[in-house]
Amino acid sequence: MTTFDEPATFTPAQAREAFRRGTAHPTTGWASGFTQTNLIAVPEDWAYDVLLFCTRNPQACPLLDVTDPGDPATRLAEDADLRTDLPRYRIWQNGVLAGEVSDATGLWRSDMVAFSIGCSFTFETALAAEGVPLRHVDQGRNVAMYVTNRPCEPAGRLFGPMVVSMRQIPEDRVDDAIRITRTMPAVHGAPVHVGDPRALGIDDLSRPDFGDPVDAEPGDVPVFWACGVTPQAALMASRPPFAITHAPGYMFITDRYDSEYRVG
Repeated sequence: MTTFDEPATFTPAQAREAFRRGTAHPTTGWASGFTQTNLIAVPEDWAYDVLLFCTRNPQACPLLDVTDPGDPATRLAEDADLRTDLPRYRIWQNGVLAGEVSDATGLWRSDMVAFSIGCSFTFETALAAEGVPLRHVDQGRNVAMYVTNRPCEPAGRLFGPMVVSMRQIPEDRVDDAIRITRTMPAVHGAPVHVGDPRALGIDDLSRPDFGDPVDAEPGDVPVFWACGVTPQAALMASRPPFAITHAPGYMFITDRYDSEYRVG
């Protein structure tokens, strides 16, 4: 019988199997070394708006794959099914969160187009490899995510604010974190801000909009990266009639190695 005590050692296929069987857990630290993605799926008549939104906001929404209408397969993982292989999904109706499910098969329309967007969990492998602490992983928590005061570039009917993920980084390792993540633009790249969260319109780091609050250690500095939850903020602002997304922090684990998305 499969156990889930050491998810970092799972292969992507083993992780996806666990999620198909009903395991629902944030995927930070799972299948270490393999790329994770955000998901947004919309009816075909909204697909161009999402594609244009990703194109105009590449740091928040780095696009890695787009499916054909109605097709739940992805080129990022052999034999995977985007309707079942994420640990938790969100269902949106007219920009309002209607619920969360562990299997989206019964809600997946025949005209759905799915977009896989790069995730910052991917560069955590590179950070950890160089000894940069990941406080949320050490604390067994989901990463903290915040809606900012920075508007995204509107596209078609979609508009909304940028969302960021935050990691508490020791002050003497901030430059390393910037250097490492800058080489991975397909999974958000370098931070968009370092230091005072009020510059992003964030008043209280202990109250994230998504994910879990993360405790800082003495000498830590908050570092903020553009986040693939940004399309969900756009859904809330733009109110399309229907959409399916991942639940923040509950990502799709691909068969692609993190190193495939590292440049320079």
